[in-house]
Amino acid sequence: MTTLAKPAMRPARPEFSSGPCAKRPGWTPENLQNAVLGRSHRSKIGKARLKEAIDRTREVLQVPDDFLIGIVPGSDTGAVEMAMWSMLGPRPVQLLAFESFGKDWVTDVVKQLKIPAEVLDAPYGELPDLTRVRPDADLVFTWNGTTSGVRVPNADFISADREGVVICDATSAAFAQDLDWTKLDAITFSWQKALGGEAAHGVLILSPRAVARLESYTPPWPMPKLFRMTAPNKEGGGGKVNLEIFEGATINTPSMLAVEDAVDALKWAASIGGLTEMRRRADANLAVLEAWTQRAPWAAFLAQDPAIRSNTSVCLKVIDSRVTGLSDDAQADFAKKLAAALEREGVALDVGGYRDAPPGLRIWCGATVDTSDLDALTPWLDWAFATVAADLLTA
Repeated sequence: MTTLAKPAMRPARPEFSSGPCAKRPGWTPENLQNAVLGRSHRSKIGKARLKEAIDRTREVLQVPDDFLIGIVPGSDTGAVEMAMWSMLGPRPVQLLAFESFGKDWVTDVVKQLKIPAEVLDAPYGELPDLTRVRPDADLVFTWNGTTSGVRVPNADFISADREGVVICDATSAAFAQDLDWTKLDAITFSWQKALGGEAAHGVLILSPRAVARLESYTPPWPMPKLFRMTAPNKEGGGGKVNLEIFEGATINTPSMLAVEDAVDALKWAASIGGLTEMRRRADANLAVLEAWTQRAPWAAFLAQDPAIRSNTSVCLKVIDSRVTGLSDDAQADFAKKLAAALEREGVALDVGGYRDAPPGLRIWCGATVDTSDLDALTPWLDWAFATVAADLLTA
């Protein structure tokens, strides 16, 4: 039996998925009418549109002029894999693992590339001991844990005099958090996160130090075509970085519809004030949920420390004793019923916690989400909990 009446207000846009994320405000399919369709992506107009996406990315993200930006296959995963397979090996490797994707990179480095890396891990909701990061080692880490709602507060733990390269999975941090370009060498993200773009395309940004590693080191393992960023020299070893990849000549065939969608999102980002305004919008969205948890005794953030709390992929857990006293399977079932109740009402879509994370809700708060929609959502969160909890007590 429901103990709360249904709220009167509903979010105008109930898309709170953590990927693909909500489209930008005001988006319609007509925004894509100038897409380069039925033409080769290697045509002059096709490469020009890809280069526009690269240039607008540099402008909005404030990427240094001497960094390379490329559009690569396989979403953020593909971009991270390209960096790891191409750069890791000549130095010791450390990995930070505090959420699902960070753990995936551990598997790839240790089991696939067979590099005896040091893993600095932490439970969901926490960060590893960052003081253990070594300046002489290569580092792989996620800036923002999409599946845990935890982010690093800054890059102070990375030495300015580091000898290794730093590979940073920034897929749910880019366009919402301050990335310290002076401390990062291979930075990755996908359009489907903070830009609300479409899947399958990744972006790989390389510092001059990353380029130097690519041109001075040849990995001992076979390199799939999709990962190759250098043109072999006459001796067959690694050569110069293929700059065409970073000027719009992609390794494989991209979707020009997805490219046009990314260009549209980047135009919108620039029009509202660029990175500064996108960060402000994400912070304002997080603040709505932070204020709500202060008056919702049944819910709390998975990241208890506000200093490391994500302002994009916000992960919530149920702390009501009626639920925490249940078995693990029953708690997971309760969380699924919460998400299902919200979806049935059409007020929040795809907000279930990630499958490998502790049971709960995951609500995207990036800049493409309007703060007014989160304001309208919070009463529905309370309604859903009351409804599912009432059913639990009468079962």
